Amino acid sequence: MSPLSLAECLGRDEFLTKTMHRTYRHVPDAIEEPTELMSWDALNAILATHRLAQPRLRLSGDGEVISQDRYASPITARRRVAWQRINPAQLSALLAEGASLVLDAVDELHPPVSQAASELERWLRTSIQANLYASWTAREGFGLHWDDHDVLVVQIHGLKRWKLYGQTRFAPTYKDTEQPEPPGGGPVANLVLRQGDLLYLPRGWWHSVSASEGEPSLHITFAMQPVTGATLLYWLADEVGSREALRMDLPVHAPEASQKAYLDLFRSEVTTALADPGLIARYIAARDAAEVTRLWPSLPHITCVPPDPAVRIRLTSSRARIESADEGILFLACNTKCNLPDRARPMLDLLIAAIPRPVRLGELAAASNLTLDEAAAVATHLLAGQAVTAEGP
Repeated sequence: MSPLSLAECLGRDEFLTKTMHRTYRHVPDAIEEPTELMSWDALNAILATHRLAQPRLRLSGDGEVISQDRYASPITARRRVAWQRINPAQLSALLAEGASLVLDAVDELHPPVSQAASELERWLRTSIQANLYASWTAREGFGLHWDDHDVLVVQIHGLKRWKLYGQTRFAPTYKDTEQPEPPGGGPVANLVLRQGDLLYLPRGWWHSVSASEGEPSLHITFAMQPVTGATLLYWLADEVGSREALRMDLPVHAPEASQKAYLDLFRSEVTTALADPGLIARYIAARDAAEVTRLWPSLPHITCVPPDPAVRIRLTSSRARIESADEGILFLACNTKCNLPDRARPMLDLLIAAIPRPVRLGELAAASNLTLDEAAAVATHLLAGQAVTAEGP
């Protein structure tokens, strides 16, 4: 069975050109088997086998977070490590009364969700966090609200009613000069998401959500980190900060004419940097190379990758890049730069094409006409930079 592709479900290029950041999109019956992404059994296992403290795991009702001591008991281990043990009976009672269960960053806890998030990151060139929501009643867990990031909702099980109200402030951010005013009219859309449906919402869209259709509801929201002009400006400050005009002390005690001359020089440096038509592309490339997302250790391979054709190599970054260098190529991933010979490029191309799945070392060697020892040496170089993980055999 081919892996789930949320990008394909959304329509790839058509979604990017007609929908993203513009309006909502509801795709009914987009996923045939959403329980392959997450299931009630998988959620039960996560809750039973992980020590999940607030706010990562929380219950919410009417926009208020419920104190964890109402459904968990404090445990102090022999080494004086304290944690909260969930009481299933108390948890179920609160959920039956109308609380919603929220589990943040479930992509770090469940491989199928991690793989889906990685695929979205590779496509959208931004960081993705997947949060899980479960509810049983018509009581709203969060009330009418908006998010400071775009979201993609996957309805895993049951039904969930979404009332969408649109934006009252264009592209609001977490640290904004103004807060959006609540919507004054009725919803622009009143949707019931069913198992396998997708819903995309741009940031700033007001919405309210409830399991009002008489069935337990389970859905996952993929939150997309916004990439804005402000984030470009922060990066540009580091880019131009090494130039002489910006390294100079501000002429705090100088006369006004000297301060004006400095500002003219300052403006010239910044304007020159902004005039580069490739600035945005360079910024995105720098973000891709620096992004550290889901790092995995490679135990038992702690120092090198063995020349075993059955060992599986997988990139830990979904946004790795290959660039030409004076000698050979430059591989950038997880804030690491690796200089490699040109012969390694087919191996790296295959790893990137396989994201987020692993590739056997034997296949990588064959694709690059490398010996197993040579392919293992390349993988070891990447392992030292945390760009890959070695699995098995």
